[in-house]
Amino acid sequence: CRYVTIDENHGKKLYYYYVLSERNPSQDPVVLWLNGGPGCSSFDGFVYEHGPFNFEKTGSLPKLHLNPYTWTKVSNIIYLDSPAGVGMSYSGNKSDYITMDTKTALDSHKFLLEWFKLYPEYLSNPFFIAGESYAGVYVPMLSYEVMKERSRNPVFDNPLGLDAGDKPTLNFKEVTKECQGTYYSPANDDCESNLAKVDQIRLGNTNLPLSFRKLGETERPLPVRTRMFGRAWPFRAPVKAGYVPTWPELLNSAENVPCTDDEVATVWLNNEAVRSALHADPISVAGNWELCTDKIRYYHDAGSMIKYHQNLTARGYRALIYSGDHDMCVPFTGSEAWTRSLGYAVTDEWRNWQVDGQVSGFVQGYDNGLTFLTVKGSGHTVPEYKPKEALAFYTRWLEGMKI
Repeated sequence: CRYVTIDENHGKKLYYYYVLSERNPSQDPVVLWLNGGPGCSSFDGFVYEHGPFNFEKTGSLPKLHLNPYTWTKVSNIIYLDSPAGVGMSYSGNKSDYITMDTKTALDSHKFLLEWFKLYPEYLSNPFFIAGESYAGVYVPMLSYEVMKERSRNPVFDNPLGLDAGDKPTLNFKEVTKECQGTYYSPANDDCESNLAKVDQIRLGNTNLPLSFRKLGETERPLPVRTRMFGRAWPFRAPVKAGYVPTWPELLNSAENVPCTDDEVATVWLNNEAVRSALHADPISVAGNWELCTDKIRYYHDAGSMIKYHQNLTARGYRALIYSGDHDMCVPFTGSEAWTRSLGYAVTDEWRNWQVDGQVSGFVQGYDNGLTFLTVKGSGHTVPEYKPKEALAFYTRWLEGMKI
């Protein structure tokens, strides 16, 4: 773990944490992992999803335990904080915190070129790019840059999937009427009051459907936060061309998404001794670590990602698109629809896939190496909700096996 400088004049540095595979680092795939936002650190994936450790709350620094379902069981993973201003990454020139899709892709590509100069022994390993949520933009755009540079390598893509929630006792017609679809920036007191009621409801309520009451149950031995609730992405607010607000902006500078707890990562990554051990610059230089920052101003300038997927898959680059079937942030139905809209012939008809003899979701395969998969009972951050199942489909897909 260290920095890669991608602009000497500006002092623009991207931070990464590289974890070796527990199996065979010299032969196993190298996977670049990107969290979304925009503005969210890839330590989200490291700490809460598929990193090598489970983090136990202790009241001070967390106690670390080995994660039996880490994705580093079968792959080397680069956790990259991108763009500059996110996580541990920063720039000496604050103008770099105004950025966009195309700039982020170019910067991440430059990072990869520099990283492989540092570690040329991995040039012959299979290389994949993975991410979630807004990384559904980062991944195909960066993959396209990599394709132009290194067309022989496969591309891994899993955009879009996270938090879920339901509100059983509230009059939703009243909420909809008062808020008019603006749930993150309430326009009046009645809307704000109703949303406060939403945030007070807990999943223990027995009026909820069974699937939602079970949401968040996990075989993870030390679950560290609750992410089965919270409001979805703003109603009828798709990502459009132009400015894209960060999560803190959407939440009006609230500390975090309702009913989530990111204390473990925040305490750990803002401890100066930990930062020194991780070769991260001190807070006085790089700033406080935040799960999702409002330090950047981000613009969507790349349009639809469908053209990128068409270009990549048509050239033989495999792609896996997965979604939790209880994802209320980016519902799986949208991902299912856009993958189908590519018009590729179905090569593996819609069917269930299993882990330990239990149905874990559904999958459909298409021509040109495109696969769409759902994960039963999972919200947006699939490896957090369903760690065993996530490792299973990840392993099978990386190895080219039938899921």
